[in-house]
Amino acid sequence: MSLEIAFIGYGEVGQLFSRQLAAKPGIRATVYDILFNDPIRGPELKRRASAGKVHAANSTADACRTAEIVISAVTADSAVTVALQAAPHLKPQQTYVDLNSISPATKRSVADKVRQGGASFIEFAVMAPVNGVGIEVPILSGGETAETVSARLNELGMRITPVSPEIGTASATKLCRSIVIKGMEALMVDFTLASEKAGVMPAVLASLKASYPGMDWENVAKVMMSRVKQHGIRRAAEMREASRMVIELGLDGSLAAAIAERHETFARSEVPSGTD
Repeated sequence: MSLEIAFIGYGEVGQLFSRQLAAKPGIRATVYDILFNDPIRGPELKRRASAGKVHAANSTADACRTAEIVISAVTADSAVTVALQAAPHLKPQQTYVDLNSISPATKRSVADKVRQGGASFIEFAVMAPVNGVGIEVPILSGGETAETVSARLNELGMRITPVSPEIGTASATKLCRSIVIKGMEALMVDFTLASEKAGVMPAVLASLKASYPGMDWENVAKVMMSRVKQHGIRRAAEMREASRMVIELGLDGSLAAAIAERHETFARSEVPSGTD
């Protein structure tokens, strides 16, 4: 197979995916991140890309120029901006993939923008943490060409399941799941902080284990506290998109909005993520 794939965004997903795909025979991986222009952080990010045999582009336009597949892997609140930047540089033979955790309506808005020049659009919804598994993480896809593009990428070791020719089904599935997962993470933050402050952590853990014996509650609390501390800002943006989706469905989005607020405030706080 001969294929050029470009990633806009060189965060956790962009770094893992581009490095793993670049190691495949016949694959050229290109990345661009706005931080490449930062005089302090840019050189290290470019060095990391080069070490993984990934080409560091000079701009969004440069990244899009010859790629057959362009994958947007930024934060939820940057998805539309990146699509607007990429759209003028996309051609009919190219496919733009948005794997950001944004609402179905936002996905459709992104699709409208990138299709203006004739490029194809599909959505990805990443359904589990990528750390450790990388490109083998379960992904749902949607769009008119989702089956074709997914099959091609699956040949490289990805695990993409097309779910609909319509844009929005994959992202709705992801965000509904996120309400539960990110909600549990927010609960674990407040549970840990409050029970430790009150000196009742062992008793509460014992009660939880008795009610739900299949859960290792102590480990769940530690892991989820750490996740929120590390990724809370990004996940807050995702949960605001979940709140937007719920409102678009004619329902009350206040819970998802509150989860977003808790993730962001804890991530920005001086409270350590671990427990003694």
